[in-house]
Amino acid sequence: MSTEYLFSYGTMQLESVQRDIFGRVIEGKADQLPGYKIEIVEIRDPRVVVTSGKRHHPSAVHTGNLADQVRGTVIEVSDDDLANSDAYEVADYKRERVTLASGLAAWVYVDNH
Repeated sequence: MSTEYLFSYGTMQLESVQRDIFGRVIEGKADQLPGYKIEIVEIRDPRVVVTSGKRHHPSAVHTGNLADQVRGTVIEVSDDDLANSDAYEVADYKRERVTLASGLAAWVYVDNH
């Protein structure tokens, strides 16, 4: 089982969402995603709305401007955890490998448009 890092700037930081996705709460460390800004998307998947308690979620949009920063939390996850998080995320997001402000390589769900 390999260890991966996942950067969350939205609902995956919520304990209730982590329990639903991972079966546990995962403590993380604050970090930032350079070159992205936040936009809001409306979630239409009722399962995700029920799990998160929110119809509108943040979405990281690539700007390429390193002055733009998205604040969030990086957590340590397994391959199985990533598969579970893929199942949670809706088509408005895609998972990409990024380098965080700390220099850590991590996965993050970003805007899919």
